[in-house]
Amino acid sequence: MTIVQVESAAGRLTFGDLVMPCAIGRGGSCAADAKREGDGCTPLGRWPIRAVLLCPGKVAPREIRLPWRWVRVGDGWSDDPADPAYNRPVRLPRAFSAESLIRADAAYDVIVVLGHNDAPPRPGRGSAIFFHLSEGRPTAGCVAVEREDMLRLLPMLRPGDAMEIMA
Repeated sequence: MTIVQVESAAGRLTFGDLVMPCAIGRGGSCAADAKREGDGCTPLGRWPIRAVLLCPGKVAPREIRLPWRWVRVGDGWSDDPADPAYNRPVRLPRAFSAESLIRADAAYDVIVVLGHNDAPPRPGRGSAIFFHLSEGRPTAGCVAVEREDMLRLLPMLRPGDAMEIMA
């Protein structure tokens, strides 16, 4: 297992010899047990890297070793604590609140799904904590890097790797 290290206070991500700036949540970082839905906080801890979601036509899946799939119209991620599918991929539209994985900006052209609050999900303890592309501002609780940095890093990630978010 190789660890992607995120130093939240420094805004720095390190993987082997690669060092790059990163953005975290608008609420800063917080202990995982203090994480709440919608607080904008990036949860501290070590989170398994689960899979990659790619926007068709925006990124080529060259040399990706992690499980991956294309994002389709209607793909979403439940962010409603009342939803039985909370913090899981869902199809839109749906009766519960969910975030669309198709966005007008480029942030979700690449989504690396992190295993935060997913085994099993605890309602209200944070959903959709992703590693994605930066839009030049803090995230809603995710970790984000510039497109060029993500495209350099993505082929190096392997099943079993994890992201460790530190204060």
